[in-house]
Amino acid sequence: MEAFLSYWGGRHFNLARLEALHRAVSVGGRHLALPIEAYPALSGFGAANDAFIRVGTDVAAEALSAALARAGLAAADVDAIFLASVTGVATPSIDARLVNRLGLRSDVKRIPMFGLGCVAGAAGIARVHDYLRAWPQQVAVLVSVELCSLTLQREDFSIANLISSGLFGDGSAAVVLAGAERARTLAPQGPRVLATRSRFYPDTEKVMGWDIGDSGFKIVLASSVPDVVHRWFGDDVDGFLGDLGLARSQIGCWVCHPGGPKVLDAFEEVLGLGPDDLALTRKSLREVGNMSSSSVLFVLRDTIEQRRPEPGTLGLILAMGPGFCSELVLVQW
Repeated sequence: MEAFLSYWGGRHFNLARLEALHRAVSVGGRHLALPIEAYPALSGFGAANDAFIRVGTDVAAEALSAALARAGLAAADVDAIFLASVTGVATPSIDARLVNRLGLRSDVKRIPMFGLGCVAGAAGIARVHDYLRAWPQQVAVLVSVELCSLTLQREDFSIANLISSGLFGDGSAAVVLAGAERARTLAPQGPRVLATRSRFYPDTEKVMGWDIGDSGFKIVLASSVPDVVHRWFGDDVDGFLGDLGLARSQIGCWVCHPGGPKVLDAFEEVLGLGPDDLALTRKSLREVGNMSSSSVLFVLRDTIEQRRPEPGTLGLILAMGPGFCSELVLVQW
């Protein structure tokens, strides 16, 4: 907050409003890609994107190495790598830069995904699951890299930019998934994916996303996200579960993307959840902010480490993002 007030203090007409918006998003701390004093020196989109490639490769390598180590696997065991990011561009993409860095095989299949934003953590798990249904003897990984601070538009005083400057943080996460045949030889720490569903909402392209210009990524963030949740999401969840012969009452674990306080309030209302159901999601938002596609993966990690459900418990991983769209992943612990 001190850094924002120092930078914007001479130009923003209402600093009290800036402080109020930052407090309203309920974020108490965040990690940054660069030292905080380095940001004013970034000369434009090119410099910020160069930092994204450099730091993004570093944190992606760290996240994937740690995930593989926890799974008892080596880089050479990876058959496919999916890369989710929406906060920078790179060609070759960051997944390619990990091949030599980590010693991935030369025949590893690479699937970079750009543009899904916050939904990509859940959607990435779903797409890896789709892949492993075809290749059940293989290991595939999802890597998310989101360095949101490098997209900050310092000359944009819109409400959307002021909110996003307080809401979004930086992070990277990785998930290791094994096909059904390969999983028999391992001891998976996480749940098993049972089914997935994607949902695209009509005529909602301007709810969330980027306007890309000379200065880089300018946030598009409408106030109607909670309205979309109220209008569609309850029926989406019930329809998805109903098609599988299940009911919402049978879900014992909710792994939710921390989109923001009002979005989480809407999830609780339409799904009939209590405060305890999204406690880890709200804790993650408070401690590290919304890290776009990485956030729901952080909540999944916290669920595994801090509140692992009893074996056999059904859970739902859920997220929403640009499109506007949502992704549901049914799992069993």
